Amino acid sequence: QVQLVESGGGLVQPGGSLRLSCAVSGMMIRNFAMGWYRQGPGKRRELVAGIGSGGTTNYADSVKGRFTISRDNAENTIDLQMNSLKPEDTASYLCNLHHWSNDYWGQGTQVTVST
Repeated sequence: QVQLVESGGGLVQPGGSLRLSCAVSGMMIRNFAMGWYRQGPGKRRELVAGIGSGGTTNYADSVKGRFTISRDNAENTIDLQMNSLKPEDTASYLCNLHHWSNDYWGQGTQVTVST
């Protein structure tokens, strides 16, 4: 019954911006850490940005200064603002909720950065 649904992906040129959103249903997110991961074809899934229940954030070195993760507990959503996008950012972006020992995942939204 817990569902995470990502939106906001698309095709963008290098240097452009996108804002991803993850809407969670079936569980309130306020007490739990969440994050954005990404996975390209033939590549392992990697953490892009995480945000704790208290609002602390952490980022992969490759996206520091370009991406910003945020949460809105009232809306039960998290966002990922992506600026200065590079072709290397091309991947499926997945939303994650860490509930104690369980992880819940969305289906992913595709981000393609290309000329």
